[in-house]
Amino acid sequence: MRHSRCEFGPYAPFPRKRYDIIYADPPWDYKGQLQHTGVGGRESGGAIRHYPTVPVSEMAAWDLAAISAADCLLFMWSSSPHLDQAIGLGKAWGFQWATVAFVWDKQSVNPGYYTMSQCELCLVFKRGKIPQPRGARNVRQLVQSKRTLHSEKPDVVRDRIAAMFPHQRKIELFARKRSPGWDVWGLESGQL
Repeated sequence: MRHSRCEFGPYAPFPRKRYDIIYADPPWDYKGQLQHTGVGGRESGGAIRHYPTVPVSEMAAWDLAAISAADCLLFMWSSSPHLDQAIGLGKAWGFQWATVAFVWDKQSVNPGYYTMSQCELCLVFKRGKIPQPRGARNVRQLVQSKRTLHSEKPDVVRDRIAAMFPHQRKIELFARKRSPGWDVWGLESGQL
C-alpha cells in the first residue's frame, strides 16, 4: 500500500491505515483576506491569523486514496466562498459528489459581500458504496449551535456521523482535539 506524505509545511504524513469515514475541515486559503466589520471597521480576524492555510491546488495533490477504504465517505466542511473548490477537491481526492450532509446555523452572523453569513456547509462525497453496516438513519441535516472559537466545528456533527456509522474506522483530518472512536490528524490534535 502506498502512503501519502504532505509536501508542505508542518503537516506529518498521513497514517498508514485505511478508513471508511473521513471527516475533514480543510485549511482553506483566502489569499490573505481578513474579515472586517464593514467600511472603516476594525479587522475581526481571518483563517491566516489562526492556522497555516493551504492553496486548493496543493490539497488536490494529496493522496487521500492511500487512507480511504474501497467503500468510504468523505464529510468535508466548506465555507460558502469555497463551495465550488470544495466539490472539485472532493473529486480530485477520488470521491463522487453526493450531497450536503449538514447545514450549520451558527446563530450569529459575519459580514458578507452579498448577505450576512450565518451558515456553513458540511458536504458528503462517496467512494465505492456507502459503508455497511449502517447505524442511525434518522439523523437531521440542520445543526443549530452557537459559533465558538475560529473555525471550530460543533461536536454534534462528529457525533451524528458516528451515530450513522458506529462500527466503521473513522478519522478526522485537521482535528482540533481527540475524540473517542476517531483517529485524528492535524496540527492542533497532536497528529498521528
